[in-house]
Amino acid sequence: MSELVAESWRRYLRQLKLHPLRTKAITSGVLAGCSDAVAQKISGIKKLQLRRLLLIMLYGFAYAGPFGHFLHKLMDHIFKGKKGNSTIAKKVLLEQLTASPWNNIFFMIYYGLVVEGRPWFLVRNKVKNDYPTIQLTAWRFWPIVSWINYQYMPLQFRVLFHSFVASCWAVFLNLKARSAATIAIKAN
Repeated sequence: MSELVAESWRRYLRQLKLHPLRTKAITSGVLAGCSDAVAQKISGIKKLQLRRLLLIMLYGFAYAGPFGHFLHKLMDHIFKGKKGNSTIAKKVLLEQLTASPWNNIFFMIYYGLVVEGRPWFLVRNKVKNDYPTIQLTAWRFWPIVSWINYQYMPLQFRVLFHSFVASCWAVFLNLKARSAATIAIKAN
């Protein structure tokens, strides 16, 4: 078994080196799909909603993986050659003030419009009502993750690490997004 894992890891590293953007996109998509499957199970859905799962995977593949790839390249370009805790703190602060708010709003809009197929006015109201709580929660959680990522992860592994942690965060966002929809259905 350990040989299979070692060989799989070698192949992954080779693909990461040869095709970094594609590999990160696929990895992010797979992890997003896994997080959605977990979120569906936790929320009590009996039969896996395959359409939802595929749309969440599409989000990871088409958006989250590529966004992370270019974000981390940009961060290394902005802070080229600079190291130390002060630089890491600046990277974390910049990421939390720009990428974090954007990513959370974008996910909420994508989830409402595309995954759940709700009309814009309902999605807009959901974002208006829930976004502040989600973003404040994100600012309690993600700076620690970002610090670890910038401090300990080589550039080529930052999207993998971030995608893995994001899959856990996505379970939270999925459940948060789903809870309001469930409450609305029960109220009708």
